Amino acid sequence: MTRPVCVLVAAMGGEGGGVLADWLIDASTHAGFPVQSTSVPGVAQRTGATTYYVEIFPQPRAALAGREPVLSLTPTPGQVDIVAASELVEAGRSIQSGYVDPQRTTLVTSTHREYAVSEKAAMGDGRFDSVRIIEAATQRARRAVIFDMRALAQQNGTVINTVMFGAMCAAGVLPFDRAACEEAIRRSGKAVDASLRGFAAGFDATEGRRIASEKLDSAVRARPEMPARVRALPESLHDVVCAGVALTTDFQDERYATLYLDRVEQLMKAAPFADETALGAVREAARYLALWMSYEDVVRVAHLKTRRERLDRVRREVGARSGEPLQMTEFLKPGLDEMASVLPPRLAAWLRRKAAGQGWHRGMYIRTDTIKGFLMLCGLRSLRPLRRHMSRYHEEQAGIEAWLAAVQAAMPGPLALEAALCGNLVKGYGETNRRGRRNLDAILKQIGEGASAESVRAARIAALADPEGKQLSAALGQPIARPIHIVRRRPAN
Repeated sequence: MTRPVCVLVAAMGGEGGGVLADWLIDASTHAGFPVQSTSVPGVAQRTGATTYYVEIFPQPRAALAGREPVLSLTPTPGQVDIVAASELVEAGRSIQSGYVDPQRTTLVTSTHREYAVSEKAAMGDGRFDSVRIIEAATQRARRAVIFDMRALAQQNGTVINTVMFGAMCAAGVLPFDRAACEEAIRRSGKAVDASLRGFAAGFDATEGRRIASEKLDSAVRARPEMPARVRALPESLHDVVCAGVALTTDFQDERYATLYLDRVEQLMKAAPFADETALGAVREAARYLALWMSYEDVVRVAHLKTRRERLDRVRREVGARSGEPLQMTEFLKPGLDEMASVLPPRLAAWLRRKAAGQGWHRGMYIRTDTIKGFLMLCGLRSLRPLRRHMSRYHEEQAGIEAWLAAVQAAMPGPLALEAALCGNLVKGYGETNRRGRRNLDAILKQIGEGASAESVRAARIAALADPEGKQLSAALGQPIARPIHIVRRRPAN
């Protein structure tokens, strides 16, 4: 008995999921196959996830003698032939919902990630485990087609839906061939050349004639030359310290990277080369030291927003063609801390005393596609040579030194590793950063009073699990001091 070919496409906003469904419908219609489709918009979990469901009856209407098949509007778990997901966690959702069946379903998915709000907002590492999803995909699907489709789309100047379409066609489940798919793309009349390039890339990658990872730009794959001071360190530290040198150089300059290496070498003086626990503590300290030293101040934000790579990425994400004008508006909300952070320490202290209790946040919309708006950010970026004289720089360096002193004093035992991992508490900007600093200060105080590695670990986990600090207060057995801000409201007119 002939049964419909059931296709479920899970895509996010801007990835062309609707266009992909239209291509499937067009190819089916021109082949004479009965076809039916529906779409279900999702909530704005990242950029708005939408599922498209298509059922194709793989017999021409001419052979049905006037009969019409009854096709479903919704997918049934275990009864889907192709599940195509434009992002790895979306594939995981389809697997969890039971749509991927080991006896029937071919799963086509990209390995790249678009992080959800819950992942970004986590105090610790809130990312879902990609390895577990890939393992589930290979176990739960009849066949799994998995590679980085976004990278392949970007290399061919197109959108990910074209690569997905090529991969779906090459999987051999659709009831029409490659030529029919390519003709559907041509008939759409939209970005035909780029779409055909993406389709061919996805088809070839799935067929095994070309591996997607080999298409990555050589500059991305190339590793920078290792500095002599890094080579002198144990091999287990090379990758982390190399990345730290590159990050701190990009943040400030080579002299700042030298300070980073000085601090790592200072920790190594207390860590025996043969002690794996001590080397683990140095490795984690080097990781979080580089991140902390590259803190997000207004200069850094302006620097990142005006970089060519960022502008190119935005154009790719919105699908802007070469030469097509793009309007960009940046929303900034500087407050008292941001204003004071770029001032010298004494002047910043004076400003904070003068403006205490006043609401200083000002919403700003800056059109960075205009000369005036872009030059405003460039002006902030140009303050980088003055960063060492800013109050924020002195505050961050003092906090870093206090943390590293605690790590070094705990060497070479397990307490040093737990102290090093506490560097993960300091991240972000604004209240998130201040809260992390308060939590770290509370834990460092416990370390100074002779806390054990187990108690420090419990406190660190509590601090990462609860942004409000209630779990940390319970773990430490004492309240965490939190400032109370009283803002006076202007009387109503």
